[in-house]
Amino acid sequence: MLNSDCHSGLLDCAALQQEIHAQGDVWQRLVKERCPHLFAGVALFIGNAQLRQMETVIAAAERVVNLPAWQDTGREGSSARGVFFGYDFHLNSDGAHLIEINTNAGGGFLNALLFDSQRHAGQPGMALAEKNLEQVFLDMFRNEWRLARGDVPLRTVAIVDEQPEAQYLYPEFLLAQRMFERAGIAAYIVDPAALHLRGESLCLDEQEIDLVYNRLTDFSLQRYPVLHQAYLDRCVVLTPGPAHYARYADKRNLVQLSDADALRALGADQADIPVLLAGVPQTMLVGQAGREQWWQQRRQWFFKPDSGYGSKGSYSGAKLTRRVFEEIMQGGYVAQRIAAPGERIVCPDGMEPQPLKYDVRCYVYDGQVQLVAARLYQGQTTNFRTTGGGFAPAYLVE
Repeated sequence: MLNSDCHSGLLDCAALQQEIHAQGDVWQRLVKERCPHLFAGVALFIGNAQLRQMETVIAAAERVVNLPAWQDTGREGSSARGVFFGYDFHLNSDGAHLIEINTNAGGGFLNALLFDSQRHAGQPGMALAEKNLEQVFLDMFRNEWRLARGDVPLRTVAIVDEQPEAQYLYPEFLLAQRMFERAGIAAYIVDPAALHLRGESLCLDEQEIDLVYNRLTDFSLQRYPVLHQAYLDRCVVLTPGPAHYARYADKRNLVQLSDADALRALGADQADIPVLLAGVPQTMLVGQAGREQWWQQRRQWFFKPDSGYGSKGSYSGAKLTRRVFEEIMQGGYVAQRIAAPGERIVCPDGMEPQPLKYDVRCYVYDGQVQLVAARLYQGQTTNFRTTGGGFAPAYLVE
């Protein structure tokens, strides 16, 4: 009822604008000019059963990923846990459906700002976020450092992405940088090309870098030999890293997580198998075999590159042209049985009520959910280009 009423759960826009203004003129201008649809105007409401199922699926997936047989298949381990894992769900009348796991999930700092701005907005339900998220995030990064380096103080962090100032979510990098600096940790936002090795240290100019907060989308680091070598030689603590991507976010992992026989072969707990089968839509590798059958059944499937990110190169089977279908059939794709996203009704800027799709992202560290937020959008995939769309805080309705 709440999600179908565009007048329910309206955000306190004045409080959000005050929080944005508090970040300074440059940050405010960046958001206004580069990403005007970053924040939705409404909250999303989630029920107890939906939250319980998401938490149960996350816990089951974490147990499977940590099985010895899972790690024996070439998914090497890492002392770091990996920051900001994003478990992305579609919620509908059939339950919660895990559509993918991301290991460099964006939006954590932006959603923390959004939640903080709405602390006193009086929404129905309970905010699905830990209190004092800045301290939670700091503790997470410090734990990554401690797992690799023990009690040595963390002094310097590099927030790394290609041409970071040109990135859509560059405002988030600035939020992360300020968080580290408030904690007395020097933080730099850099392109990987600016880093170099000096002896057993990764450096930016003359400054040694202790930890890299990795926002790159080349998950194997093959395009960045300096950073890759520093990671292999443990010259720097890099989080999340290639091992985290291989263990969690490679789309081919969803094939095993949605296959009962594969789960049994891995030694998954008997209680976790039905949880995952109910919560992870059936996912299959796509190849030359069964081409005509794939074409006939394409409307039941969503096609994703097995090593893709950010919905790039992803297609709803119902929208496929024959040309694109033939390209997909060459391999390098998985097909996931469609689990329809939920809808949230909005009335942006006084317009007529309209439905937007939404997905729900659970930000997870070391198996623990830190916050839950939604992304509202129109089209095939999330895009932050929709009037009335963007990040929305999630509230639990008892």
